[in-house]
Amino acid sequence: MKKTLVSIICAVLLGVLPAAAAQDVFVNRFQNLQEKQETISRIGFRLLNANRISHRMVFQYSDKNIINAVTYHTGRRIVFYQGLMAYTTDEDQVAAVLAHEISHGIDSYHGIFRGTFSFLASMFTPRKYEKKADKRAIDFMVNAGYNPVAMIVMMNKTFAQDRYEFLATHPLASRRMAYVYEYIFFKYPEFLKNNKYQDNIYYQNFLLTSQENRRKLQRKVETRSKSNVNYD
Repeated sequence: MKKTLVSIICAVLLGVLPAAAAQDVFVNRFQNLQEKQETISRIGFRLLNANRISHRMVFQYSDKNIINAVTYHTGRRIVFYQGLMAYTTDEDQVAAVLAHEISHGIDSYHGIFRGTFSFLASMFTPRKYEKKADKRAIDFMVNAGYNPVAMIVMMNKTFAQDRYEFLATHPLASRRMAYVYEYIFFKYPEFLKNNKYQDNIYYQNFLLTSQENRRKLQRKVETRSKSNVNYD
């Protein structure tokens, strides 16, 4: 954003861009950022209010080209970056990201000294916290009127597939999507029966690449097993 403003100012000084045109560029960019910030805040607070989450958090949009969203335990700020926003095509997908981060925000309040050292727990067992945040996010989305299948769509569009999990802070993307699918399958099956993402190319790709994992889930259903499925 700073680079853009500097470019506009230089252009005006050099007479390359008329002052009126420079003002229009500035206003349009400002309004665009305003709209995106309002979208992020509105969806975030809808999730908080619908789930009666009493812990304070704020939502910030950043125009940095980073494909990520982050919860900062200091200040309980949830930042949604432009690089990730470019992958979203509806509010459900934005809600999927924010709901996951809200779970981390809730955890930041736990522990001594008002959660000052809460980040340490997630550092030592990061995959456990990510899995918990995914499940919580599904509940938060449904309670706020969002479609939880959007979580799978966003994951399939944005998550890379590592070779091994033991060196990573997050579960394998394929495994993570399988757990989300299983959670929706058992708790919110109506979203799979009446699936608005059924013809979405990213969801179709998930169905293609998750065939073996979904067969494992089917065996669990048929045998009425209570054990955790070891997804690939």
